[in-house]
Amino acid sequence: MCAACGKKGNSNDMNTCNKCKEVKYCNAACKKKHRKKHKKACEKRVAELHEEALFKDIEPEECPLCFLPLPRSGETTTIESCCGKRICNGCSYAMVMSEGKDLCAFCRAPPISSDEENVKQIKKLMDKGNGYGFYQLAGYYARGLRGLPRDFQKTNELLLKGGELGCAEAYYNLGQSFLGGLGVEVDMKKARHYHELATIGGSVHARHSLACIEVEAGNLDRAMKHFMIAARAGYEESLDAVKKGFMMGWIVKDEYANTLRAYQKIHDEMKSGDRDKARETP
Repeated sequence: MCAACGKKGNSNDMNTCNKCKEVKYCNAACKKKHRKKHKKACEKRVAELHEEALFKDIEPEECPLCFLPLPRSGETTTIESCCGKRICNGCSYAMVMSEGKDLCAFCRAPPISSDEENVKQIKKLMDKGNGYGFYQLAGYYARGLRGLPRDFQKTNELLLKGGELGCAEAYYNLGQSFLGGLGVEVDMKKARHYHELATIGGSVHARHSLACIEVEAGNLDRAMKHFMIAARAGYEESLDAVKKGFMMGWIVKDEYANTLRAYQKIHDEMKSGDRDKARETP
């Protein structure tokens, strides 16, 4: 039924509230007429939905080749500039040890021969709307790599676009820019905003950092919730924080024990012979 006039209608044809998505109207005029009455309830429900998304457990990301959960440590995975796939180092190692040698383990593209070629590959990914492409190019501008100048303003523009295209780590790094004043004025409100977007997108780095922000703000309950979620996803730094929280009495014994079990379980699922060999290879 229309929330404004009460008229019954076909749910698929009705106009839905853009924010809470839970109230329907028979047309735009009814929607506009009901806006003031609905505003308070809408804002409350939007806040509830945001909290639900913010404290939802992280779904593991799988390597597209071995289908095992990807490690949460960035240095044990590689984002290929040719296809934009994030691949575990075990699969990259297996390709190097095979006849493929330096080919991309996923798309079999040959290795790049110059910085210019690498940047061109990444821009092709960006043209296809790949968020990881924007994230990679932002990293080059942040560090002045691949023949590009160091430009934090350009970095942040690319990070914002990468985040909008679904790359959670791009939002996380943009939040870090606002925390540290890299190319922008220090702004804790915006830093929290982008950390929250990255956290909802599945970034354990952002969740851990957001937990630290909550600690600084004195919100220990919220902080420990974030630390436990990140630890259950396999993030070691967050597990250390959970241990400290237990010792300080901020979380109870059952929460600590369940977090430890989940942490061990996900790490057992991440193990493979090729990943072990890659780790041992200089």
